[in-house]
Amino acid sequence: MALSLHDIETLFARHGAAQYSGEPVTQLEHALQTAWLAEQAGADDELVTAALLHDLGHLLNDQGESPTLRGIDDLHQYFALPFLRGVFGDRVLRAIQWHVDAKRYLCATRPAYHAALSDDSKRSLLLQGGVFSADEAASFIAQENAEDAVKLRLWDDLAKAPQLQTPPLAHYLDRARRCLLS
Repeated sequence: MALSLHDIETLFARHGAAQYSGEPVTQLEHALQTAWLAEQAGADDELVTAALLHDLGHLLNDQGESPTLRGIDDLHQYFALPFLRGVFGDRVLRAIQWHVDAKRYLCATRPAYHAALSDDSKRSLLLQGGVFSADEAASFIAQENAEDAVKLRLWDDLAKAPQLQTPPLAHYLDRARRCLLS
């Protein structure tokens, strides 16, 4: 079943106040901050929408607080895709799907990147397959739209600031509306 923008708004209303796994922000704050960082960087509507929705899988498949502490990879990057396919185009979906692989890529290609990750991101990295090898990194970044996923990942990492003021969800849903498929 595809989600409408109203359904997405309802998901954030129902589950957005939940703590973002091991971080000092809620799920909604994290989503809004990631979208805001994308917007501040001059990203287009598709990439801002991917930034807003990159962790929607957490809201659709709640595994409780900090599943990584229990050794669970919730596969959130894949969980939302069936609900968003047919709603948004491949560019939005790829950025969401590949934002975890982008972390693996960045750890392989930027020596200081891993050290800057939060504890929860380091735990999830191990559960998600660990750091890419040089060949895996080269294969990843050669894919269409992989650079979008890398940008999204970097905004994702920064979107954990308590009390950061952002535009409201409605602002980003308006941007998402402009990239709906039908």
